[in-house]
Amino acid sequence: MFLLLLAYLGGVLTILSPCILPVLPFVFARADRPFLRSTLPLLAGMALMFAAVASLAAVGSRWVAQANQAGRWIALAVMAIFALALLWPALANRLLSPLQRLGGRLDASAGEGGGVGSALLIGVATGLLWAPCAGPILGLILTGAALQGASVGTSGLLLAYALGAATSLALAVWIGGRVFATLKRHLGAGEWIRRALGVAALLAVVAIAMGWDTGVLTRLSTVSTARLEQGLLDTLPARQPAAGGSMMMMMMAGDAARPALPVEGTLPSLAGASGWLNSPPLDAQALRGKVVLVDFWTYSCINCLRALPHVRQWYERYRDHGLVVIGVHAPEFAFERDVRNVQRAVEDLGVTWPVALDNDFAIWRRFDNRYWPAHYFIDARGRIRAHHFGEGDYEGSERIIRQLLREAGNTLPGDAAPAATMSAARGGVERAADMGNLRSPETYIGHARAENVASPGGLRADRAFDYTVPAALRLNQWALGGRWIVGDEDARLQQAGGRIAFRFHARDLHLVLAPEAAGKPVRFKVRIDGHAPGAMAGGDVSADGDGQVDGNRLYQLIRQNGEVKERLFEIEFLVPGVRAYAFTFG
Repeated sequence: MFLLLLAYLGGVLTILSPCILPVLPFVFARADRPFLRSTLPLLAGMALMFAAVASLAAVGSRWVAQANQAGRWIALAVMAIFALALLWPALANRLLSPLQRLGGRLDASAGEGGGVGSALLIGVATGLLWAPCAGPILGLILTGAALQGASVGTSGLLLAYALGAATSLALAVWIGGRVFATLKRHLGAGEWIRRALGVAALLAVVAIAMGWDTGVLTRLSTVSTARLEQGLLDTLPARQPAAGGSMMMMMMAGDAARPALPVEGTLPSLAGASGWLNSPPLDAQALRGKVVLVDFWTYSCINCLRALPHVRQWYERYRDHGLVVIGVHAPEFAFERDVRNVQRAVEDLGVTWPVALDNDFAIWRRFDNRYWPAHYFIDARGRIRAHHFGEGDYEGSERIIRQLLREAGNTLPGDAAPAATMSAARGGVERAADMGNLRSPETYIGHARAENVASPGGLRADRAFDYTVPAALRLNQWALGGRWIVGDEDARLQQAGGRIAFRFHARDLHLVLAPEAAGKPVRFKVRIDGHAPGAMAGGDVSADGDGQVDGNRLYQLIRQNGEVKERLFEIEFLVPGVRAYAFTFG
């Protein structure tokens, strides 16, 4: 019930998001009609269709994506005719004659009642077209659905989210209907209002067809509802795991401090791992008597890398006092399933504690986990006593470790307070993010999750195409240049000279990259605002902007020192054979 309420409240907040704008003309056009026969069926059809399509999308099958795309074009055609009906009712009714038996006569003349069937039909079309901006709440739900697939639980959360949006729209329509009635009664403006809504509806059709609803409006939403949703997540008491998560779109604040540690469950079985590093396989029975920290991570996740120094410090400080740390490596990208890549990363990162390779997400599902990183604290009796998702509140996490060690009768090093600050300043990718200047979101390059693409025509899925970088990019827009094949999770360069450009605002810029062929490094050149990065070069780039992709990992390419500004980042690959996955920022 808690999760349903959270999803519903997230949906209610969408009325404040620019991403709701394209559907408003379709909804408001029927504001002067009876609520139960017009507005209610429309909003119900919209909510049900959105929940159904989003649930099917979690299956991830290519035919689902293709069917949804075809459905959107059909819906656009229906909505275009609906817009014409507002402008020229007689013409539109002729065009709609094939649909009269399905939805009833769609007559948009002012004052006419309109049938339930036509309202439901418009609602279904609206549900196919509505692309809400994925703020923190919807992002958590959608990623959880992607990880676990379609289920009653995720479908229920999506429906709750859509019903929340429908509720706020219903209120807006109720208010708008009375405003329209007043204008018609006192100014005789009914015809003018109808035609204005027709123009707005046509513009909305064009905006959706051009992809502006998932481009420009998504960027605007970053400063509208995202902070409100994150504030809701942060202020609700005793937040429980949500049914979704972001691959690196984490909740950056920790759970509220608890005066006591309740029992949240028992340590699940650790069986099902595809392999173990630094240790033979461990099981719950063998861990009895030990305090256990289970750390879900993946080695290209910037949030995990920034949390890693704290996990390392806890391990080094308390391993001789009864603490066992187990890293559960749950891969985000395909290359992270290769044990050789993980082994190399474990060595490079100085991870010396046991690591379970959870390639099939068997352990992840037993914990009902949703996040990278996620920390679960288990007492000496094998009970889960606390958890923490994402970065932050490291002092609070260490207090939990110390409390559980005391409960188990273990002595503590000096019995001093938690190490609130790191013993040495962190550098490289492990340095804490500059949240005050972080205005660019994690951005995926593969077409399955790509957003804010500025290359003309967008991405062509799974086929070679010559992309171009436009003359100007707006904040958080990115573009490909050169011949690329864009797959589900990455883009593969086919010819030398390929480029990626991104306009960002953050201290750090990282890019997850991999050579297509092992042992064949790919040389690249980085520019910032058209020049060599100089003092802004990241750890994997020289001051001249030179670097090479020699492994499957996250590369730090830019670190702004001093004042952090909006910048244009460009990377050019001098030879083909690179795979680009995702931008992250800090």
